[in-house]
Amino acid sequence: MGEVIDLGAYGDTFRADPHPAYAALRELGPVHRVRLPEPDGYETWLVVGYEEARAALADPRLSKHGSRIGLTPLDEELIGPYLLVADPPRHTRLRALVTRAFTARRVEALRPRVQRITDDLLDAMLPLGRADLVESFAYPLPITVICELLGVPELDRVAFRKLSTEVVAPVSLASGEDAVMRLGEYLTELIEDKRRAGPAEDLLGALIETTTEDGDRLSPEELRGMAYLLLIAGHETTVNLITNGVHALLTHPGQLAALRADMSLIDGAVEEMLRYEGPVEAATFRYAAEPLEIAGTRLEAGETVMIGLTAADRDGARYPDPDRFDIRRDPRAHLAFGHGIHFCLGAPLARLEARTAIATLLDRAPGLALDGPPGAWLPGMLIRGMRSLPVRW
Repeated sequence: MGEVIDLGAYGDTFRADPHPAYAALRELGPVHRVRLPEPDGYETWLVVGYEEARAALADPRLSKHGSRIGLTPLDEELIGPYLLVADPPRHTRLRALVTRAFTARRVEALRPRVQRITDDLLDAMLPLGRADLVESFAYPLPITVICELLGVPELDRVAFRKLSTEVVAPVSLASGEDAVMRLGEYLTELIEDKRRAGPAEDLLGALIETTTEDGDRLSPEELRGMAYLLLIAGHETTVNLITNGVHALLTHPGQLAALRADMSLIDGAVEEMLRYEGPVEAATFRYAAEPLEIAGTRLEAGETVMIGLTAADRDGARYPDPDRFDIRRDPRAHLAFGHGIHFCLGAPLARLEARTAIATLLDRAPGLALDGPPGAWLPGMLIRGMRSLPVRW
């Protein structure tokens, strides 16, 4: 099997800035056997090259569901089946059902509400002169949007935040498992409440009612799994897209000035933010359903594979001068939202929120600047983001 590279040996510097480590790995090759940092600590294959990552994301031999190698994902046991742990034909069926309710029209209809929430948050934040951007802006915007979209009561959102963060960036395996279990219990109660209340205008109500032409619909377990995915993925990623994007601008004053001078660049700027410091560091695990090779490296059936999205999007073979943040770059085909059948369902909503949030923030806070170092970067290799970002204006 060859050398196992211990990513934990890089220490805290790997969490704060993993890009030099990924660059060193790419110099050695696109695929490596690694030991993940704590709290994970287990071994897996890691793909760090762009072309290899893009191909692996769409390779049907790399299963998202552990049953093909005799495993049942823990979160599926506790929550229910959902898209990220499903292969065709189940994935095809689940995605078809959710896209009947989570339509482009529904996302576009949110545009005025996203702008209103953004303005309300800035109305409260800007008179203060300084704030933690995560706490005051980047977190409450997407959590408010996704909770309103799904119909989660406002009183539940503080508790939900704690559970959600612990699910995606657990401080220990036990705490992560406990958070998943408690979130599952909450969602069961929420869905039952909505069933009793009857048809609702929100997305979760639509998912409860959605039926295909042949009468197929989501089971109670599938509804819970879908709500889990939409709630977690629908805000955790966007929190860190906004935070990482603003941080990139504030640490690259030339790019910030260029964007302020021409706000028509905002769409491309958000895409470069996604490429340069996307909110998902590595895609969730895949499993080799059969022996296969990736770039000449042999994987045996049953082995786990992690695809490094952050690593792939800094591959100089795909993006020249990849460590340069350039809002005029053409970052098309970046992998921040994945690729293939598991391409992020919520990408249009994340883009809408990020463009609205960042453009409005820059417009209303012309003196925006860092107000000290950012907080610690989140643990684990799933989410790439910081716990706080002190800013002033």
